[in-house]
Amino acid sequence: MLPMTNRGKPKAKGQGPFAHSKKNPPNPANPTIRGYFCRPMYDTLNTLLLPIDKHRISEDMGYREGQIGHAILAHEEEGIPDIEAADIVIIGCTEQRGAGLLHESSAADAVRSALYNLYYWHHDIVLADLGNVRTGKSKTDTYAALKMVQHELTEMGKLVVILGGSHDLTLAQYNAFADNKELIDAVGVDAVVDIHIGSPLKSESFLMDLLTADPNYMNHYSHIGFQSYFVHPRLLETMDKLRFDCFRVGRVREQMEEMEPVVRNAHLFTFDISAIAHAYAPANTLTPNGLTGEDACILMQYAGMSTHMRSIGLYGYRPEHDLESLTAKQMAQMLWYLIDGRSRGLREAHIDERESFNEYHVTFSEVDTLFLQSKRTGRWWMQLPDKKFIACSYRDYQVAASNEYPERWLRFQERS
Repeated sequence: MLPMTNRGKPKAKGQGPFAHSKKNPPNPANPTIRGYFCRPMYDTLNTLLLPIDKHRISEDMGYREGQIGHAILAHEEEGIPDIEAADIVIIGCTEQRGAGLLHESSAADAVRSALYNLYYWHHDIVLADLGNVRTGKSKTDTYAALKMVQHELTEMGKLVVILGGSHDLTLAQYNAFADNKELIDAVGVDAVVDIHIGSPLKSESFLMDLLTADPNYMNHYSHIGFQSYFVHPRLLETMDKLRFDCFRVGRVREQMEEMEPVVRNAHLFTFDISAIAHAYAPANTLTPNGLTGEDACILMQYAGMSTHMRSIGLYGYRPEHDLESLTAKQMAQMLWYLIDGRSRGLREAHIDERESFNEYHVTFSEVDTLFLQSKRTGRWWMQLPDKKFIACSYRDYQVAASNEYPERWLRFQERS
């Protein structure tokens, strides 16, 4: 059973999501040098990251004008490029000892090979690829290196995308926030819930560390796409008592639009390819069932649209099990939709710009509240009794208009 933990305190206002962004640039007292990062940051990243070889990835074919491989800012032998203008930064991590595999993963380069060949439609989004994190002597060393890299990049206001590697690398994602004492929401997409306490493999038990660390900075966790026959019923009961949300794959597929508010609230997103059905991701040998390839792309698009999102990890891909690189191509297309979502998210108005929203005043069960619908993206928000707005869906509005409490309202109130 999962023990209750003490929640950490969130950081002060201004130190949360996108504290360093295009609207809030890094401190001018710590400027970047033309073409390179400020020296300390550059030295840290240069020490921890290995350059990529685009010639090898492209099989010496190069890239045509318009392809991602032609446009992306890449860390090659010449050094780490200036990524001050970058919106999304990709890093690879070859660590998979947490899954009992002693050799380094080639997953990141396999996904790059497929991604770089795709066409670059979103010129308002600047992409960078800083190569692979150096693998440590132990998996704990690799966790530490990955955590440091993510910390440096998120401090610059970048959305960091990690190509793993085993799923336990999510711990490094989380610890980059925990070290900063930042209270976060996280979303995991996986066919299983990785809380197998007796397992010797960290990839099968890492969620226990994530959800029960003390002090704990996990404000809320949502699990998308679990398959019931892989999960003990009592585990789901415990997750529910902790006010964490778990969504069975059948419900996700039937009501995909209901997952958008779940993902929109998150700062951390972790995706294991075992959640995708084998037919769409042949490298998934766990189960024939799961999300479709399109479902996975939609979830990634939702992640890109979130203005809170700061760290995304794609894990569990083993190229040696793939067929015609179809899983790598699936993951590359998921990244394409992440970029598309980021582009759409930039168009969203701030919640205070009321002229950009349709307002709907609703009374249900003697509760007066306000629903907002964006005129730009069609997304919905609902107001709680404390006047705070939270992400919701059109269905939540319909339920409230029928004089009933939306489930999302009740769950949020339970956690308050």
